[in-house]
Amino acid sequence: MDSCCAAALKANAHPAVSNRNTGFWGGSVKGSLKSWDLNFGSRVWKNLRTEKINKNVTKPGVAYSILTSDTNKETVTFQAPMFETPQADPKNVAAIILGGGAGTRLFPLTNRRAKPAVPIGGNYRLIDIPMSNCINSGFNKIFIMTQFNSFSLNRHLARSYNLGNGVNFGDGFVEVLAATQTPGEAGKKWFQGTADAVRQFIWVFEDAKNKNVENVLILSGDHLYRMDYTEFLQKHIDTKADITVSCVPMDDCRASDYGLMKIDRSGQIIQFAEKPKGPDLKGMQCDTTLLGLSMPDAVKFPYIASMGVYLFRTDVLLNLLRSSYPLSNDFGSEIIPASVKDHNVQVR
Repeated sequence: MDSCCAAALKANAHPAVSNRNTGFWGGSVKGSLKSWDLNFGSRVWKNLRTEKINKNVTKPGVAYSILTSDTNKETVTFQAPMFETPQADPKNVAAIILGGGAGTRLFPLTNRRAKPAVPIGGNYRLIDIPMSNCINSGFNKIFIMTQFNSFSLNRHLARSYNLGNGVNFGDGFVEVLAATQTPGEAGKKWFQGTADAVRQFIWVFEDAKNKNVENVLILSGDHLYRMDYTEFLQKHIDTKADITVSCVPMDDCRASDYGLMKIDRSGQIIQFAEKPKGPDLKGMQCDTTLLGLSMPDAVKFPYIASMGVYLFRTDVLLNLLRSSYPLSNDFGSEIIPASVKDHNVQVR
C-alpha cells in the first residue's frame, strides 16, 4: 500500500555527469542519435560493464537526457497512444469518515468519548489514522460524521485540522457533519446505520462546491491501517467500477468477524456475505490466488475479507441511497450485497 517517489525528471536537458563528456550514468556517449539503434540499452550496459573505472570515476546519478553536438540532424519522436487511461485525480473525490457507533466493546474507554477519539500513540486519536491516509493520498475534501459522545472528537478535529491554524488543505476542507434532528417524523431519528448516516446528509453532495466530486470514499473512523487511496482510486477507474471494495486475505480464525466476498478472475465480486457463521462461513471459501497469493498462503488464507473501505461513483451512490434501497441502513450488510447483483463491484 505504501508508495514513494524517488526523484523527478526535469523537462530541460542536462547531462547526468559532472565531467565535460556528455554521459549516461557515467558512461561516455559518442556520435549522434542517428547512429543509435534499438539495441541502445544493451550497448550502454556493455560499455558500462567493460569500461575500466580506475580513473575519472563518476558516481551514478539521476539521468536527465542524452545530448550530442549534432542532435539537430535527426529528431526522435514518439507517437502518443491512441487511447490513454484516465489518471486518478484525488481532487474529484470526497471522503466520508464515519464516526463510529456507541463503542460498547471498548468500554470504559468510550464512556465519555467516541471510538475515533480514543487516544493512540500519545497525542493522537484513532481518527488521525484515516485522516493521515487521506492527506497523504492527496484527498483534501473530507467529511466526518459524528453521533455518540462526539464532544471530545469535535474538539480534537477543531484543534488539529483547523484550516486557519492547522493543516493547510489548499482548496480542500474538513467538515464535521453531526447527527441532528430535522422537522418531520423521519427527521426525529438518529443515524440508523452507516448508509443511513450518509443518506441523511445526501444534500451535501448537491452543493456547488462539490459539483466536481465524481467519486465518494467511505471510511471508518476507528480502523488502524496504512493505505494509499490513490492506488485504490486508480483501480476503480481502470476497471470502470461502480463500487470498489478494499479487501485482505483472511484465515479461518477471524473470518466470521468480517464481510466476506467471492470474486471472478476479473476481480468482480459475485457474492458478498456480512459476518457469516457456520455452514455459511465455509461456503464463502474461495481461491485467494486470484489476489496474488502463493498456493501455500492461499491454503492458510482461504477467505477474502472486506476492510470496510468503499469507493462509489457519486451518481451510483446517490441512486442506491435514494431510489434503489431507500430503506437499507448499512453498507456492509445491505447496500453492498444487494449491489453485487446488478452493478460492477470490484475488489482491490
